[in-house]
Amino acid sequence: MINFVKAIHKKINGLVWSFISTGIILVMLSILIVWTDFMLRLVIGLLVLVIAYAFLYAGFRMLALKKEIDKYLKL
Repeated sequence: MINFVKAIHKKINGLVWSFISTGIILVMLSILIVWTDFMLRLVIGLLVLVIAYAFLYAGFRMLALKKEIDKYLKL
């Protein structure tokens, strides 16, 4: 049971750090928006890529968490 809780704790920490790093990147990109039209287009494109990365990363992390739960419960 202790190993299971540690595994879940580790996965959740990774997910939290992913969201924090994505948030920091989004803040930096939002600061860049105010400069030029080209920068605005570039930032919007990068924003879409960052959001896509966040969803993919969260999905893979949740899949890994599901596998840990299935392994522990032997489902």
